Amino acid sequence: MFGWTGTPAPAPGAAFFAWAALGGVAQICGTACLLHLFQLRSFSTGIVFSKSEVLQVAVFGAVVLGDAITILSATAILVATSGLVVLAREAGAPGVRSALASLAGRPALLGLATGACFAIAAVGFRAASLSLDLPFAVSAAATLAVSIAIQSAAMAVYLRAAEPGQLGAVMREWRRSLLPGLSGAAASACWFSAMTLESAAHVRMLGLAEVVFGYAVAIVGLGQHPTRREQLGTALLVVAILALLYDRAG
Repeated sequence: MFGWTGTPAPAPGAAFFAWAALGGVAQICGTACLLHLFQLRSFSTGIVFSKSEVLQVAVFGAVVLGDAITILSATAILVATSGLVVLAREAGAPGVRSALASLAGRPALLGLATGACFAIAAVGFRAASLSLDLPFAVSAAATLAVSIAIQSAAMAVYLRAAEPGQLGAVMREWRRSLLPGLSGAAASACWFSAMTLESAAHVRMLGLAEVVFGYAVAIVGLGQHPTRREQLGTALLVVAILALLYDRAG
């Protein structure tokens, strides 16, 4: 394929594999923290703190990769995080002030760990892709393929050691997982391509549009009526996304 397109084949070095492995392992850890968070009886506080991913990825990207964040972009990220906090709160859940007071609690710590792991994963994947110094589509595809291979190998080893028999059960359900797997792979290809072209913080910010689309579908397609809290949170997201688009267009 590379010969037909005239694009040189990727020649990854040690840095590429290190970043890809870091991103893959961090993503697994983030997912594990999130699933554990769902099992807690009072997980709303943890969900609020997990939304700090948008802020953490901006910090990690600036420190590790030197990704520049303008004042307007930083403001948009703060506004988007506020909108996510509003949306994450459940009816009757403790307020943000109470959540901050319980920072040392298990849900809060798990939420922060979830956000940190996903932020590290995003920065790791972007660093791996940039290290190849190739056209973005080739770099993104190579990074995605290697990351998935590393994650698959790691999970296979874990299942084999910790949960005997589960690996075979997973393999037997390949037909059911085919469509979700292909959909997830396509979405990941888009994420990796975007993070090769743009800073991870900006990509994760624009990805929040899925929340807005979700509420639009709920209103138009399902006839649901959002609460005032949901309207406020969605409005903050829309403002933040428009501000970021304006900043990048300038």
